[in-house]
Amino acid sequence: MIEIRFHGRGGQGAVTSAELTALAAIEQGKYAQAFPSFGPERRGAPVMAFVRVSDEPIRTREKIYEPNIVVVLDPTLLEIVNVAAGLKKDGIVVLNTTKTAKEIRKVSGINAKLALVDASRIAIETMGIPITNTTLLGAMLKATDLLPLTALEGPLQERFGRVAAKNIKAFQRAYEETVVEE
Repeated sequence: MIEIRFHGRGGQGAVTSAELTALAAIEQGKYAQAFPSFGPERRGAPVMAFVRVSDEPIRTREKIYEPNIVVVLDPTLLEIVNVAAGLKKDGIVVLNTTKTAKEIRKVSGINAKLALVDASRIAIETMGIPITNTTLLGAMLKATDLLPLTALEGPLQERFGRVAAKNIKAFQRAYEETVVEE
């Protein structure tokens, strides 16, 4: 089973990213579940969302404490949240950033494989808004072998309708531009 934890701020689409990942996995014949973790937080407050993907039925419903993959939509969260908490030994952190791996490690203390992409720039250039959730899904797919790149196209089309093409272009660009560092 692969477990993923998304970190974002309220309104950035972490929950949507989790749902889209689960839907794409299910369309690929896998078992999946997605769920958020937030209380009375307001827009802009830190939130988490979780995804499990497996070839076998998933029986657990608890929060993910030891993810294989962590996706960080907002780089300012590194200053206030230990996003790598519980990350499995061979885990990976996918991060929206303009910084290098060396700079990220120095600031955050993350000692794991990193997948870095300027998702904010890509989102603004392709969609006209700095919403990075679908963009970072492309980065996550580049950094992992979780799903094929095309697996997200159906769920994106279904979720976003007429603006899906821009989201698809954004996640494809992120896939191409993501740098994966050990």
